[in-house]
Amino acid sequence: MPELPEVEALARFLAERTAGRTVADVAVVAVSALKTFSPAPADLVGRPVLDVRRHGKWLDLTTDGPHLLAHLSRAGWVRWYDAVPATTPRPGRGPIALRLRLDDGSGFDLTEAGTRKRLAVHVVDDPAQVPLVASLGVDPLSPEFTADRLATLLAARSQQVKGLLRDQRAIAGIGNAYSDEILHAARMSPFALTTSLDADAVGRLHGIVRSVLGDALTAASGRPAAELKDAKRRGMQVHGRTGEPCPVCGDTVREVSFADRSLQYCPTCQTGGRPLADRRLSRLLR
Repeated sequence: MPELPEVEALARFLAERTAGRTVADVAVVAVSALKTFSPAPADLVGRPVLDVRRHGKWLDLTTDGPHLLAHLSRAGWVRWYDAVPATTPRPGRGPIALRLRLDDGSGFDLTEAGTRKRLAVHVVDDPAQVPLVASLGVDPLSPEFTADRLATLLAARSQQVKGLLRDQRAIAGIGNAYSDEILHAARMSPFALTTSLDADAVGRLHGIVRSVLGDALTAASGRPAAELKDAKRRGMQVHGRTGEPCPVCGDTVREVSFADRSLQYCPTCQTGGRPLADRRLSRLLR
C-alpha cells in the first residue's frame, strides 16, 4: 500500500507534470471506484490544474473548480504517460480505474491490481466533503506533530502502539509498512501499550517517526512513479522481510499474521529476544 512518502512523491511528480495544463478528458473505467456523483468527473474537463497535493494517503488534483481525490488503497497506483494511448480502456478488461488526459496529450491512469477493488475516487468541491479526509489526524511531517502532540495521542487511551501509528484519525499517512519500520528503529514491540511509554520513550518515538518518514521521502523524491514501489521495498529493514536477517543485529525477522495483513519485527531488537505469538487470539507478549 502506498503510504505517506510514496503518496507525497507521487503528488510532487504529478504537480510538476500537470502544472499549467488543462484537463481535456476524464474517463471512469471502473464505475465502482467512483464514490461521488456531483460534481461529475466531466465537470473537471476544461479546468486548469492548479496543484496536486496530499492529505494523509490521499492524492488531491486541484483545479479552479472541483478536486479529484484518490485513495490508492492496498493495490492502487498511478501510471503516467507523456502521451496517453489513443485507445479507450474498456471496463472489466484490465487494471485501469480512471484515465485523465491533459490538453498536451499527457496524462495518467489510476490503476488497481488484484480482485479486491478498494481504490476510491471522489470528485468534490472541497476535500473536507470526503469524511475520511475531514477526519484525518495530524500529519507527522508537519510542524504540528510535536512530541507533546504525540504524548497526548498516546495517553488518550490504552492501545497497542502499532495500532495508534496506523490510525489515520490520530496520525495521517502511516500504514502497515512504515509502522513496522518505525517500531524497529525505536526498538519497540508492536504490541507495547501506548500508556506504558515514559517521556523518554515518547521523545524517542517522535524523533524516529519523523526521521524514518523523512528519509523515505528523501529517497522517493524526484523518482518517476514507476520506480517508487521498488524504492520503497529496497528501503525496508524488517517489513516484508520475514525469514531474512535483521540488518541491525542479525537475528531472523519474524512475522505475525492476521486475517488481511501481517507485521514483521526483530525479536532481538524489539521484544527482548522473545517471539510474539502468531495467532490472533493468542496471549500476545509485550
